[in-house]
Amino acid sequence: MEDLTRLIISDERILNIKNNNLELTNDEAHYINKVMRIKTGKEIFITNGKGSLWKAIKVKNDCLSISNSQKPYLFQEQEIYLLGLAVVIPKSGFEDILKMCTEIGIDLIQPLYSERQVNKNFNSSRKILRWNSIIKEAVEQSERLWKPSILDCMDIIEWIKSRDNEERISISITRKDNCYYLYRWLKKQQESINKKGSIFWNVIGPEGGWSSSEIDFFNKNSSNFVKLSDTVLRTSTASINASSILNQWRNELKLMN
Repeated sequence: MEDLTRLIISDERILNIKNNNLELTNDEAHYINKVMRIKTGKEIFITNGKGSLWKAIKVKNDCLSISNSQKPYLFQEQEIYLLGLAVVIPKSGFEDILKMCTEIGIDLIQPLYSERQVNKNFNSSRKILRWNSIIKEAVEQSERLWKPSILDCMDIIEWIKSRDNEERISISITRKDNCYYLYRWLKKQQESINKKGSIFWNVIGPEGGWSSSEIDFFNKNSSNFVKLSDTVLRTSTASINASSILNQWRNELKLMN
């Protein structure tokens, strides 16, 4: 495929294009004119973050032309099995986690609260806009056609209670014997996969570790504990490691099928 600059535009804006012209926001115009230095008459790709890709031509500094918005240049189906990463928000580094997990291929990102969370004093609703902006930039940079969803922050226990039975959840833990490594646990799940759209989650805990009450809750609910490494990993390192393992497993599963 051609190496063209990419820009994410919402479905609604693409569907409402008039006379083939797409008016750009100030931020979008700044990106293609000042950051990427796209000249008038040059092509770029437009994606809706939901699998569709269009070719567009820059006709003015604040306007692109899309010849046929009803017929994408390329369409990619969503993955049959979705990958989710649930992370207790660390004191620092969460934005880097968003960038890298998006680039690797995670489909759902769930920010979590926990008892031993280091950073609890922030308004998560004010952060969501920025987090979505970071994910959007990572999608454009990595040339993904599907934009990951970032969900509203939840307490770890309430989040587990709210999960659907079709969702497979593994909880990363360090100091526990007799539990599978994440990749081995995923391989075991292949024996009972029977539904398109199933979500496979890995949960990354706080930098201070899970509390005793959280461990008790996990045990009472027959949670699946997994290991990512024989060493103790920081939240950001664990998140990237888990994302890579999840994506590798799915890629191998696709090759088998």
